[in-house]
Amino acid sequence: MSANTLIEEFLNYLRFERHFSPHTAKCYAADLHQFCDFLQDGGASSVPNGHYETDAHDGGGGVATALAAPPQRPQVATREQLLAVESEDVRRFLAFLKDREYSKSTTARKLATLRSFYKFCLKRSYVGGNPLSAIRTPKQEKRLPKFLEEEQVKRLLEAPDVNTLLGARDRAMLETMYSTGVRVSELVDLNLVDVDFVGEALHIRGKGKKARVTPIAPTALAWIRRYMEMRRADPRAAAFNQEAVFVNKHGQRLSTRSVRRKLDKYLALVGLDPAISPHTLRHSFATHMLNRGADLRAVQALLGHQSLSTTQIYTHVTTARMKQAYDQAHPRA
Repeated sequence: MSANTLIEEFLNYLRFERHFSPHTAKCYAADLHQFCDFLQDGGASSVPNGHYETDAHDGGGGVATALAAPPQRPQVATREQLLAVESEDVRRFLAFLKDREYSKSTTARKLATLRSFYKFCLKRSYVGGNPLSAIRTPKQEKRLPKFLEEEQVKRLLEAPDVNTLLGARDRAMLETMYSTGVRVSELVDLNLVDVDFVGEALHIRGKGKKARVTPIAPTALAWIRRYMEMRRADPRAAAFNQEAVFVNKHGQRLSTRSVRRKLDKYLALVGLDPAISPHTLRHSFATHMLNRGADLRAVQALLGHQSLSTTQIYTHVTTARMKQAYDQAHPRA
């Protein structure tokens, strides 16, 4: 029996029980298909490095190496092969990835996929043990989050032509991202009922369907209101998606890919680094909050981070502020 059936069962578990996004499920699928290819031929003729990899920006959570769809061909590895995997098979797979010069972060992600898959198989009693239990994840390089200076953010926010409907939408969109630190996936998922104009807050549906309420600045709300007024005045308004806050030129809910394209346009217009992503605005939000004295746990809640350690990556940017406070307060400074 093909391994495809088992993989699809696992993906359905991720989608319907764990509430993973379709994009994340696709990533897991591509990792598992690559592992199946490796098991079938022992890595001798497995797909070249990069076949499964595409440079993409996740919706939710940061710039990431996402995965393309699995290859469009019958999967030859069997269910039995996949369930008979031992720790040594995983180690050989790691060696294969290293030979193909996969980054440590990509390797760690693939390992995470396998851990999750075999944990699922153990839970369903398909295997007697988890072959990943004795495998350590490679130590990761610490990468500091990239962020924009406040002046750069100002230039970016002021780039759209707000006299047009789409320009007003883009200004409202950028203001919302910077004001709240929401992930781009959370931004495009916003509905009109999620915007509390009186309470100055957004109701966010985050990763894993975890809901949170986050404050939003009056400036950003004013731009959303202006965009909505222009949208209602458009002759095509009746045909637009009546739930979504941000819609494309056809009136349908905006996609994360469209947000990236719009950002690229404005980055070029104001001469900023084209490598900046929507997630950079999230980093900038957290960085600027901490620089201006916000409590780390408050920023954790605003970002929707489950673990404080995730938020702590931003503390490096507070060094200058701490040094300034030291210089002002210490008698020997």
